[in-house]
Amino acid sequence: MAPYLETVKSFADVPITDAGVDTVAFLEAADGLVGLFGAELCQLYLDELSQHSVLDLLGSAAFSVVQSDLKGNITKLRTRYDAAPSQSATLEQLVENEKGEKKRTATEGLMWLLRGLSFTCKALQNAQANKSEELAAAFTKSYEVTLKKFHNFVVKGIFGVAMKACPYRADFYAKLAADPSGGPAASQEKLNEELDKWLSALADIVARMEAFYEKGAYGKGF
Repeated sequence: MAPYLETVKSFADVPITDAGVDTVAFLEAADGLVGLFGAELCQLYLDELSQHSVLDLLGSAAFSVVQSDLKGNITKLRTRYDAAPSQSATLEQLVENEKGEKKRTATEGLMWLLRGLSFTCKALQNAQANKSEELAAAFTKSYEVTLKKFHNFVVKGIFGVAMKACPYRADFYAKLAADPSGGPAASQEKLNEELDKWLSALADIVARMEAFYEKGAYGKGF
């Protein structure tokens, strides 16, 4: 089996047209990001590792709050897509076609999903930009400029614990590059190339959708 980033859909492969960001492909790529926090990775690799439990890539149960939030919001979007696929082909169409409804569950879900994706993306970009920086510092810096302003005192405390519980940088990158079936690990050069491409595409999508929300005032009322 190939290393992790080769087993999931890259954000670089999510189609973007004049109509917007392809919903199905975006959600598939988002599922791959959730795997960084454990559950999806466990499912992908369980048979090959032949273990009763598998440590997630970030190695901490504290990150379960991040994983749970991402998965919950992905589910809200999939539910909306399944209910109205012809009106939800792109993220922009999904939001636009829900704006007249009372709850706008998917619109709120996407808003929070984008925030969670931005947090993770900026943290890993921090780590990529500073090769000597440990993940705890990279994620803490990202939290300060992404999610913190939206959280109350209790949630800030939960995230504070998660930041401190980040694994060592070397361990995380080794797991990200490893082939669980026993084959050769990806080279550091290859890993950096793929990760940078993955993160750059994710950052572009997040920026595009944030601008869309701001222009249309779609985040108001939440």
